[in-house]
Amino acid sequence: MELGLMKAGRFEQAQRQHIATLVRLGEGREALAGREIIQRSWRRCVDDYRLDPSRPRPVRVLTHEALVDSREPVDELLYVARAGVDQLFAQVAPMGYVLLLTDRHGVTVDFRGHPDQDAALRRAGLYLGADWDERHAGTCAVGTCIHEARALTCHQREHFDATHIALTCTAAPIHDPQGRPIAVLDISALQSPRGLESQSFGLPLVTLYARMIEDAYFLHRYRDTTILRFDTTRAFVHFNGRGLLAFDPQGRVLAANGEGRALIDAHAQRTPPAPTQVTQLFEAELDDLLALPRCEPDQLRALRLRASGEIRFAALVEPRGVRSRQRDAAATDAVTDIATGATTASHDPVATTSTPDLDRLAGDDPAMQRLLGLARRLCRQPLNVLIRGETGTGKEVLARALHASGDRAEGPFIAVNCAAIPESLIESELFGYLPGAFTGGNPKGMRGLIPQADGGTLFLDEIGDMPLTLQSRLLRVLAEQEVMPLGAERPVKVALRVVTATHRDLAALIAEGRFREDLYYRLNGAELVLPPLRERADRRYLIQRLFAALAAEQDGAVQLRADALHALLDAPWPGNVRQLKSALAFALATREGETVTVHDLPESCRAGLVSAPPLASTSATSEAARVRRESDDALADPEGLALARTLAQASWNVSQVARQLGISRPTLYRRMRRHGLIPPNRREALRG
Repeated sequence: MELGLMKAGRFEQAQRQHIATLVRLGEGREALAGREIIQRSWRRCVDDYRLDPSRPRPVRVLTHEALVDSREPVDELLYVARAGVDQLFAQVAPMGYVLLLTDRHGVTVDFRGHPDQDAALRRAGLYLGADWDERHAGTCAVGTCIHEARALTCHQREHFDATHIALTCTAAPIHDPQGRPIAVLDISALQSPRGLESQSFGLPLVTLYARMIEDAYFLHRYRDTTILRFDTTRAFVHFNGRGLLAFDPQGRVLAANGEGRALIDAHAQRTPPAPTQVTQLFEAELDDLLALPRCEPDQLRALRLRASGEIRFAALVEPRGVRSRQRDAAATDAVTDIATGATTASHDPVATTSTPDLDRLAGDDPAMQRLLGLARRLCRQPLNVLIRGETGTGKEVLARALHASGDRAEGPFIAVNCAAIPESLIESELFGYLPGAFTGGNPKGMRGLIPQADGGTLFLDEIGDMPLTLQSRLLRVLAEQEVMPLGAERPVKVALRVVTATHRDLAALIAEGRFREDLYYRLNGAELVLPPLRERADRRYLIQRLFAALAAEQDGAVQLRADALHALLDAPWPGNVRQLKSALAFALATREGETVTVHDLPESCRAGLVSAPPLASTSATSEAARVRRESDDALADPEGLALARTLAQASWNVSQVARQLGISRPTLYRRMRRHGLIPPNRREALRG
């Protein structure tokens, strides 16, 4: 404890010294020292922002609703950046660093940190929702990076605000395909060595990942457009070509990444004006560029720059629609080869057989693709199949797809939930009974579920909950392929395939004596294990497919907005696909327009999008600053200006304006928040 007090005392002394230096600077009694980029920022803090160094400012953290609104414009970037953010954090986390991804205003919209440092990180502002705008946070990596439009490190006492002088932070800007700043990537640590040279690793690392995220975002945004990827070295073009140029079918340049923009600028300096056609940059005809994937053995070509004569190696990234048509054509050729008996290629007849019911169950998730590959081979085999997976992963859906894809598809599919039938009735329900077999039964008797499955598939769900006494009778049915209804003297022959499913550990039940081992081996002719939704890489495919199916039932052209998609991708889904379907149905049922937004989702799906309760420093003063900034932005937005005029004409009567616009009050309040429109009485209270 004494050591902790000594450290706290030294930090307070360092803060006092730092404040004294800044006060002398503000009074003109001390000259600026240190790096030029930091000097410029300190001068802005003193002269432009009028920050008082003697009054360190508390960390500003946005409220829940303000954070959701801040994430909305960059939600597509957040989706694309996730892999890069996770990879970078994995590299810096062992050294004690956390990671922040902010929007262009400096608001932290994504965060990776250490749970054991949670309280200290919150106090330091290294957390989701923290606002690092230089105008109120002072000199810092994020805010100064935004203002200077370049990557930099802000180390300890280079921070203007004395609250932050223990931190070391390194940030790099991320630009959209038009070159506009859209986000900032930052790594920060609560403690580090005193010397700035200790952070030399950070700047190139953060800059590299910022470029990778920027390029991934470029490729995502222009996935339906032809893109020329180029580099100075042939070996790296396909792997990580630095330059990206998107152009339309006429060759007009639509967008470029940082390397592409540098190439365009260099060309314009030599031969102004700036080129608008891709063929103005390279000595090549448009048809030659478009033919790159098919006319060159390695799909690469050396191109000479028209302005400088330098060589660049280039490859073509074709639009998504073109790739899909090529795959369709290849599939058609394969089917034709099989139909005509051609032997130009080696085909696996099982793998190439169309199984649409199985194909629709997954996107590109590797575990699911392996499972479905096995299922395609099993669907026409007489083996019993055991499906394992957590509750809600889609075990019955897979069972039905197996049935529909096999040679018993014309037969019945009979589903039985072994946990739902009362134990006293399960025998009569499964095997059936003759008239008069027992008191209270149907006087005409009843055909059991097992006989009903004759010629088709019997699906026994939750097989782990089947009573032990009934397991021996089921074993006999499987062994003899016959069933004895209650009251019958002779068994009835049945030809069926049994598919079972469970979320329980059957091996543990066998060890406990609650499940017959011989029955287990009868049922487990083959085993299919469904992964939980949280581990699947094709969550986006599932969300969009389920949403489209549910929206079609409502006969409306409903859209799923990107912020809602991002929230759904981030949700933990303990209930798996069943929970996802329920969440989408809820959102479609409660939406107020033709677009489902993050606000329409159940609260459980939005948990990952919100910060923890704001820090005590989220005060009326900080809220007022945000109100002033957002209200000023609304005046430059035509839609926001029109809404402000309508509200003013109605004396800010929200109910009246909602009726006038034909929308609900919650929808109107959301629009007001989006455009930063605050009622005058609320605005005055904040400013006061």
